[in-house]
Amino acid sequence: MLFNSLDFAVFLPIVFFLYWFVFNKNIKWQNFFVAIASYIFYGWWDWRFLGLIFLSTTIDYFIGIRLDKTYTNRKRKILLWVSIAMNLGLLGFFKYYNFFLDNFESAFSIFGYELNGNSLNIILPVGISFYTFQTLSYTIDVYRKKLSPEKSFVSFAAFVSFFPQLVAGPIERATNLLPQFNKTREFNYEESKIGLRQILWGLVKKIIIADNCAIYANDIFLNYNNYSGSTLFMGAVFFAFQIYGDFSGYSDMAIGTAKLFNFKLMQNFASPYFSRDIAEFWRRWHISLSTWFRDYVYIPLGGSKGSIWMKIRNTFAIFLISGFWHGANWTFIVWGGLNALYFLPLLLLKRNRKNTGAVVAENSILPSIKEFFQITTTFLLAVIAWIFFRSESLSKALQFLENLFSRSILNQPEFFPLEFAIILLLFCLGEWVGRKNEFAIESLPRFVNQPVRYSFYLILIMILYLFNPVSSVEFIYFQF
Repeated sequence: MLFNSLDFAVFLPIVFFLYWFVFNKNIKWQNFFVAIASYIFYGWWDWRFLGLIFLSTTIDYFIGIRLDKTYTNRKRKILLWVSIAMNLGLLGFFKYYNFFLDNFESAFSIFGYELNGNSLNIILPVGISFYTFQTLSYTIDVYRKKLSPEKSFVSFAAFVSFFPQLVAGPIERATNLLPQFNKTREFNYEESKIGLRQILWGLVKKIIIADNCAIYANDIFLNYNNYSGSTLFMGAVFFAFQIYGDFSGYSDMAIGTAKLFNFKLMQNFASPYFSRDIAEFWRRWHISLSTWFRDYVYIPLGGSKGSIWMKIRNTFAIFLISGFWHGANWTFIVWGGLNALYFLPLLLLKRNRKNTGAVVAENSILPSIKEFFQITTTFLLAVIAWIFFRSESLSKALQFLENLFSRSILNQPEFFPLEFAIILLLFCLGEWVGRKNEFAIESLPRFVNQPVRYSFYLILIMILYLFNPVSSVEFIYFQF
């Protein structure tokens, strides 16, 4: 069920009505209803995978209970590793089985041995990477005694399957989201209005920006040998905006939807394309995943402490694992490695924590010349890395780059969608003005009176209708 589909447009009001007007008297029944609604939402794609999420939920629920009743370190470690093995085992099978099999066969073929393994026609369950990491963080936090285990199976099941963020995040920590299921929730009119604005802006990102960028980016990446370097550069930029509009748009819709039910989800994007260096970019892009790897992988490995070689090792480990998390393809691993190379000079020069506070141009309308140069450089580095992320194979990515950096990069592009370019420019302007907020139009009521504000919303809805592609485009991160 897509957020931008008619199905969800019918589903959400029904769930909202029942949640607040039928099940609002008893928090246990309210949580039970959230879990049922979430399973219906998830099962809309393929009901067969409901058993998988239920299995993951059951394993970590009972392991959490046992961890609280087990006092010897050895037994507690065994329980932790059972959870890790089961969750990563399921994820590894569905997501990486064929990848490892193909590469294993290729490795032996180098030495003249031909192996014929049995490839499986495996369907990747939607959102498995997200809810697997969510349940793992719960078990790890209970093991570390940062969190008491949840006694109610219904509350835990609702936490794992919470439908707004189930299939593409944010990857919520149990320390943030789980306690909210055990508190009485009352309808908050102001938060609901903010939530609706955030859903609207998420739809703008997804339909107007991402889906229209996809039209041009898909054509250019598919036919990269037929276009000049200037057109290929334009295609790479379009994909950069496509993946940002697609993924951050989903996050905005998820967070906004949660607010309608008086749940607070963590911010997942914070104007990443206005970052002044690659370290700041990764603090602002897919925040829930970046902080997950920081807390559960990077810091346990030693973080930025220790020798230079340990710092280098930890940096590459975190980015390569992040790349591999995104998909079973060497393109994602190279994408992660390239970002590690970007990050490394900042780490070694101890400049990776330089831009951790205020947003760019905090007290001014426009960035300084230096800031503009930093933002542009960081954006271009991200665009180059996105080429590997988007390409179907390493060979195609390298050929794309070779064609991009040819003399034809100085040629006039074969086409230029001027009308859409203006829309994209206005979108960037809106994002810039709202860069201090959780989403661009969050503070609109403070600056614009009601008639003007409602006229603006109406214009956005009209543009959504006018620029809505004929066919609905699935969210990119559903494949991860």
